[in-house]
Amino acid sequence: MQSFGCLKVFVLILLLHLSSSIYSNGLRVGAQCTEDYLPLLKNKRVAVVANQTTFIEQTHLVDSLLTLGIDIKKIFAPEHGFRGTGDAGEKIANNIDKKTGLPVLSLYGSQIKPTAEALKDIDIVIFDIQDVGVRFYTYISTMHYIMEACAEQKIPFLLLDRPNPNGFYVDGPVLEIKNKSFVGMHPVPLVHGMTIAEYARMINGEKWLKNGIQCELYLVLCDGYEHSMRYELPIKPSPNLPNMRSVYLYPALGLFEGTVMSCGRGTDFPFQVVGHPLYGKKDFSFTPRSIPGASKYPPHEGKICYGLNLRDNAMFSVKDGVFNYQIIKYIYDNYPQKSTFFNAFFLSLCGTDKCKTFFLSDTITDDMIFWKKDIIAFKEIRKKYLLYKDF
Repeated sequence: MQSFGCLKVFVLILLLHLSSSIYSNGLRVGAQCTEDYLPLLKNKRVAVVANQTTFIEQTHLVDSLLTLGIDIKKIFAPEHGFRGTGDAGEKIANNIDKKTGLPVLSLYGSQIKPTAEALKDIDIVIFDIQDVGVRFYTYISTMHYIMEACAEQKIPFLLLDRPNPNGFYVDGPVLEIKNKSFVGMHPVPLVHGMTIAEYARMINGEKWLKNGIQCELYLVLCDGYEHSMRYELPIKPSPNLPNMRSVYLYPALGLFEGTVMSCGRGTDFPFQVVGHPLYGKKDFSFTPRSIPGASKYPPHEGKICYGLNLRDNAMFSVKDGVFNYQIIKYIYDNYPQKSTFFNAFFLSLCGTDKCKTFFLSDTITDDMIFWKKDIIAFKEIRKKYLLYKDF
């Protein structure tokens, strides 16, 4: 594994321990550090794993590389597609990008891992996608399978790092490997506190790829980033995470996808509200509608949902460094048909069957939080793979 930054790597390692205020131009993401990775692309046939977040300031990375004469052969697209217009869970078909004429191969649908055929004309794969630092956000699952395919085909994997907007804490239940799925592939907490470069190092280092293989990994780091920062995303990472409040609430509200509740899909404020037509409290309501490109068929479409407004809620404010499980417990306690509240998907999202038992408890106290010891153990593993000053 090789790491690069906008500065020489041996200088970067020193500067990571200093204040980010020394960077006169502020934080720079890996994609901006073209001087570090363009030499790796010279005379190479390139594939790019990208979506609508893959920008260098105002220019898409693919457009920038094409302008610089880089020989891009194809694009691989994750959930929501290359331009980020697909609904959550919508199967994305292969297509041709209208702007560039490049073939776009979907990695969300019938094919989640690049085939040997798809990589036969490729010398190096670039990955540049903005993650949000939550285990069930599927971009890291896509990254796993691409790393695995690259390792099998002996193709270098070049990752351009970006800050983690939830990278300032580690919390939540740790996945048990028996519950592995595309919405949770690794034994990590719900909020893992790592950038995608650090996470890729962990995948390689812990030998989580098939048969313990490891890929040839090249990393281009961010300049001026530390884990204690509150990094505000310049582009929404997916259609239903439109602002920073939704990104911060996502670790808790995402679990409602494994229940009967709506978490605001089909509204102008997804992942900032929770509701259901049968919810017990009636002081707040919303009505989901079809929004193509975001929520074409939202849960409870056209029905009045009563529930909780978290856009400005002092009781359930976004807290620093805490997975806000109290939101789930509060909603559950006020839902009348408790036997139907959870569905099978809840286990996949939580990663452990201990979660359901936890929330079914009459009263929850801090000493009942079963994942505390698991978090301590994970943090020791996490230390081995950090590339930036920790919180």
